[in-house]
Amino acid sequence: MKRRELIALLGGAAVAWPLTARAQQPAMPVIGYLDPRSPDAISERLRAFRQGLKETGYVVGENVAIEYRWAENQLDRLPMLAADLVRRQVAVITPAGAPSIFAAKAATSTIPIVFMTGDDPVGIGLVSSLARPGGNLTGIAFLTTELAAKRLELLRELLPKAARVAILVNPDSAAQAEVTLREVQPAARTMGLQVQVFKANTSREIGAAFESMERERPDALFVAPDPFFAARRVQLAHLATRHAVPAIYIGREFAEAGGLMSYGANIADAWRQAGVYTGRILKGIRPADLPVVQASKFELVINAETARILGLAVPTTLLARADEVIE
Repeated sequence: MKRRELIALLGGAAVAWPLTARAQQPAMPVIGYLDPRSPDAISERLRAFRQGLKETGYVVGENVAIEYRWAENQLDRLPMLAADLVRRQVAVITPAGAPSIFAAKAATSTIPIVFMTGDDPVGIGLVSSLARPGGNLTGIAFLTTELAAKRLELLRELLPKAARVAILVNPDSAAQAEVTLREVQPAARTMGLQVQVFKANTSREIGAAFESMERERPDALFVAPDPFFAARRVQLAHLATRHAVPAIYIGREFAEAGGLMSYGANIADAWRQAGVYTGRILKGIRPADLPVVQASKFELVINAETARILGLAVPTTLLARADEVIE
């Protein structure tokens, strides 16, 4: 072989080898994240989710990517967003909240789904059982609804003379609102409390609900679990203080935003666990082989500054049980 031909052959091989190597490298897996809110509402939770991924060996931008889809509190957009993730052929879909989960479930029966919900996954028909979820779904349940009676007890302990409690629900989340009322109303009757239901699904309606409360003068407010309310937590906390309505919420984010008191699962830890499960599925484990995880960390957070503004003396027994008191 002539020298010129040998050099040309070796040069061609030098170009071809890297191309072949690149072609043989597996494509970076993509996670589809689906949420009814906007990204600024849950930035802390997303950090916890990425931490869970990291614990299983996945670092966003290095060996895994995330495609985010946000409904911006327009729940009717969720089916379209879920279908878009399916067309994108993501490796796994991670939906947060019942509306997102049902949209993802309707969009695919093959792509693995790792959900995060405050509802009972069996009760609302997501999985056949917690231990053996079956199908393409598994995830994290943080027992938001089941803790409704406990929140009411804490509210009564703070306000032993309370007689009337307002409950704020989102009519757009009809199933979740129904479950919340089913838990709260019997507990209220047992405590001798009257319940009045207020509804809101927009910022304007939240304002109108508080104006109605000012006329009705309930002794306390119970804010139902809902992604929309979580996104509007600053508005809710501000109006509750302005209208002098002592309120209890589902998670620490509300108390940190100025809400009086919260009790619920450690949501950041639930998102971290969802990240771990997502990473395990990316490694090849089937959703059907991963039991639904129930949250095990719960926390009571009291905002002492808000209590002072409202003129409330928080019982020392309640302060002693609090996981955190915000001064």
